[in-house]
Amino acid sequence: MHDTLPLLMPTTFPGIRKNKPEILQINIGLKCNLACLHCHVNSNPYRKEKMSPEIIETVLMCLQEGQFHTLDITGGAPEMHPQFKHLVESARNHGIHVIDRCNLTILEEEGYKELAEFLANNKVEIVASLPCYTQDNVDKQRGKGVFNHSIKGLLKLNSMGYGSDDPDLQLNLVYNPQGAFLPPSQQELEKTYKEKLKDEFGIVFNNLYTICNMPIKRFGSTLVSKNQFDEYLSLLKESHDDSNLDDVMCRNLISVDWQGYIYDCDFNQMLDLNIKNGKRKMHLADLLKTNLNNIPIAVADHCYGCTAGQGSSCGGALN
Repeated sequence: MHDTLPLLMPTTFPGIRKNKPEILQINIGLKCNLACLHCHVNSNPYRKEKMSPEIIETVLMCLQEGQFHTLDITGGAPEMHPQFKHLVESARNHGIHVIDRCNLTILEEEGYKELAEFLANNKVEIVASLPCYTQDNVDKQRGKGVFNHSIKGLLKLNSMGYGSDDPDLQLNLVYNPQGAFLPPSQQELEKTYKEKLKDEFGIVFNNLYTICNMPIKRFGSTLVSKNQFDEYLSLLKESHDDSNLDDVMCRNLISVDWQGYIYDCDFNQMLDLNIKNGKRKMHLADLLKTNLNNIPIAVADHCYGCTAGQGSSCGGALN
């Protein structure tokens, strides 16, 4: 099912170039305790792909070079990687800001009960997926019982000081649309999220990020099965805003897959659109000796998902 998507190249998307890379985002492994409908990575509990200890050490070498100020760790559920804690502690020891892309439910899984305390002790920023503030919508998109486990995870993080005024304990939530439409106003939705979660559960958080669903992998396959793929892609193209081009995440981010190959963004990674030096796929080790400033960014039609409407990135809306 997941390999039957229409080809997204060639494209009419505008040509853009990379600025100085400052954020290193790594997909540490594809194993996850969930299998969400909107997942563009096709993660699930049975995936075995994971970053090797050797590549993790290369990640740390790149961070020591001083080019990157942030390590953004994703998956899968990145915390399920056996070297997750080693990676976090080592990066923090180098003065690197660390982001953990957390699904919240992992905090309630057996064997991970102390994870929230670990994250707080290491001042890790948490970007947590919560596609809605109601149980029915979350469980429909992510699986039965996920909402309640997510609420418990958020309460645990709040008890550690996350979501407060402490700048070192940032807790940011992520909203994904339930279907083939663009996210609503990030500012207005954040206000609603904060009111609902505070009133009903006493939960506080810092920011809400609205992220557009990409027509690739699992979500793309869902669109195909519902005969909505072309319609959704047309929506993205018609909603394109040139003013978003300066701030798309691929400008200052390098994405690394579990094998160590590098990409302009996580979405390109899922489509195997590598950063290349000539015809050769570039590896993480190449970052130690290659200047990527001003190189062309690999683009395809899915890129319209980042420039449609208010724009979309790993850090939420662009305008």
